Amino acid sequence: METLKTTARHIAVSSENADERIRRNTEAQIAYAAQRGPEYIEYRLRELDREWDLERCLETGAASFSLVGMALGLTVNRKWLLVPAAVAGFLLQHTLQGWCPPLPVLRRLGIRSADEINRERYALKVLRGDFAEVASTDVTHSVEEVIHATRH
Repeated sequence: METLKTTARHIAVSSENADERIRRNTEAQIAYAAQRGPEYIEYRLRELDREWDLERCLETGAASFSLVGMALGLTVNRKWLLVPAAVAGFLLQHTLQGWCPPLPVLRRLGIRSADEINRERYALKVLRGDFAEVASTDVTHSVEEVIHATRH
């Protein structure tokens, strides 16, 4: 059984269509922020600080289903205890292989990985000039160059 690099796990479970839509949306956000200027960049960075990534959504959903399954298993019917067992299996599968049933659904809903969120964050920081003091950084990058730098 092969394990996947942490930052590449969402790629293995996503449709190309979902990945492309997420990438285009991220690039549009970067271009829009560049057009709107420093105040909007600050606003967008605050939004990114609050954005939930794939792992957080998956963990929250798993915990919720587990708690509901345990509560129903203890109060209604013991068969409900299969729900937290299935959730644990999905989480283990996700940890080892990078795949579990909810991930393609979350990707279709536009939920991004932490890596994808951070790419946008750092592109905005480049536009804002945060790395101007770094000798190898040229802050005169065009929006297209910044967007290109966020791609693998």
